[in-house]
Amino acid sequence: MTISDKRLLRHLLTAVLIKLVLLSVLWWLFIRDSHVSVDPNIVGNRFGVPTSTQGASK
Repeated sequence: MTISDKRLLRHLLTAVLIKLVLLSVLWWLFIRDSHVSVDPNIVGNRFGVPTSTQGASK
């Protein structure tokens, strides 16, 4: 590896690490406390799949 290759590798690794840190900070600030409730009937209606009650035979 030449010196310029090592420098490029170091710059790329630094850029990737900075991006990972920034993504982690953004997740921590905006997404961490977000909770989405899922209703099986609404999801089934959205995808056109009939939903059955629990314990019912198919």
